[in-house]
Amino acid sequence: MTTARYRPTWDLALDPLVSCKLCLGEFPLEQMTTITQCQCVFCTLCLKQYVELLIKEGLETAISCPDSGCPKRGHLLENEIECIVATAIMQRYKKLQFEREVLLDPCRTWCPSSSCQAVCQLKEMEVAQPQLVKCAVCTLEFCSACKANWHPGQVCPPQENNLPITAFLPGETSSFYKSDDDDGPIKRCPKCKVYIERDEGCAQMMCKNCKHAFCWYCLESLDDDFLLIHYDKGPCRNKLGHSRASVIWHRTQVVGIFAGFGLLLLVASPFLLLATPFVLCCKCKCSKGDDDPLPT
Repeated sequence: MTTARYRPTWDLALDPLVSCKLCLGEFPLEQMTTITQCQCVFCTLCLKQYVELLIKEGLETAISCPDSGCPKRGHLLENEIECIVATAIMQRYKKLQFEREVLLDPCRTWCPSSSCQAVCQLKEMEVAQPQLVKCAVCTLEFCSACKANWHPGQVCPPQENNLPITAFLPGETSSFYKSDDDDGPIKRCPKCKVYIERDEGCAQMMCKNCKHAFCWYCLESLDDDFLLIHYDKGPCRNKLGHSRASVIWHRTQVVGIFAGFGLLLLVASPFLLLATPFVLCCKCKCSKGDDDPLPT
């Protein structure tokens, strides 16, 4: 990846301008960045914002070219990312990379203790079976399958899909994600099972991976609940995280949008009915005119 330095405007007056595919602006080559794998060119500011957004969301560690139509499907290399993002963002990126490596490695797992974030090694010959794991840092003995305290001769407790299973992530314990209030910071999307972290905001969640809307507390689908009636009754009553006034205002806006579309359709329908014969007549005349032989 090549990233050029900025020069004064008067030095760039005669330089050719290059178009950025993200913001559609035109900039001198000095303000552009080229991705090595695919040779796609973007303005440095747009590419920086794109990379930082993906790292902050933490959805993927392989950052692809922002051009959806990129023929080579290129990815940014680690040294390319390091050139355009801040130091703190780069540290988060490396942390996400390491966590993903541990998650995908069947021979490694995280210590489930909330005060310990060590990586523990498993025995390769017994990876498929629950085995005793002893953390080398805090000496905690736990089961490799359920992450609970080691229980020799006993079957692992059943794991429900609607629990915020964070056994593969550091710093989480079994008692933490099985708490009575069911308000752990990390849960799985009930549709695509991708891990989602909630650090702030209301209880209405939308998975960035599959766009599924659901309630954070009970994981019930909210795809068709435009008015958020779900939070008016049941165990999630008044747990949306917004004031009653803001909820009423939201419902008023939704109803107003549907009413506006309905009124627009009602007003426009007579004009559409009146215009239909004229449109058909014009089409018939055009087709008839095409069929007439040319005068000789």
